[in-house]
Amino acid sequence: MSMQFSVLASGSSGNAVYVETDTHSFLVDAGLSGKQMDKLFQEIDRDPAKLNGILVTHEHSDHIKGLGVMARKYKLPIYANERTWQAMDGLIGEIALEQKCVFDMETVKTFGGLDIESFGVSHDAAEPMFYIFHSCGKKLVLVTDTGYVSDRMKGLISNADMYVFESNHDVQMLQMGRYPWSVKRRILSDVGHVSNEDAALAMSDVIGDRTKRIYLAHLSRDNNMKDLARMSVQQTLEGKDKPVGHQFELYDTDPSVPTILTAV
Repeated sequence: MSMQFSVLASGSSGNAVYVETDTHSFLVDAGLSGKQMDKLFQEIDRDPAKLNGILVTHEHSDHIKGLGVMARKYKLPIYANERTWQAMDGLIGEIALEQKCVFDMETVKTFGGLDIESFGVSHDAAEPMFYIFHSCGKKLVLVTDTGYVSDRMKGLISNADMYVFESNHDVQMLQMGRYPWSVKRRILSDVGHVSNEDAALAMSDVIGDRTKRIYLAHLSRDNNMKDLARMSVQQTLEGKDKPVGHQFELYDTDPSVPTILTAV
């Protein structure tokens, strides 16, 4: 059973990832408007009506903006933990009871030959968590929106075939930028977002023999650039004897252009 995925959108303005096997397909977050989400699905030639559900990471608007619209339009189940459901109350509109599914943190749900594992991250949301997809010996890890990558997280996400990994900001750009100090402090905190360098240091600890692709995700619109993120991550990885372009490659993601649907 093959597993494929596309990072439909990633960044400050909205986030969504599509994952499919031969028998099931899921959307992780719906952080753009319903209309924009439909357009992204058209671009990868997939029908959102055929989704088996939407997995929610946390309640921030850049992850749930189109969630209610998508769920109601296509009658899709939504999976989130209890605290995230409580935090989303009033933010996504009315959702039918039968579409509300609980996915607890640190658990695994199985759909056919696809196992989806949830794990906690450190972010200023109610109970933020991300997902690891396992199918036929392949492992895809999604991890963004975390202030740091703990040893426990590293143990769970180590030696994946592919990663969608946060590389949010360049510390110097953030410090010199226009954001008020309170926002800068939040981003730099343990419940904010990881920088390019910290992301690369975490990657160097989890990259394994099977790792082939790393997608740099959730780049800040104001405090990062694709070329800068890639260069910074590459330099740090090479300093840790993890040279890019040998065993694995780095790939960009975009706020509005999906990555090519890729087999894991």
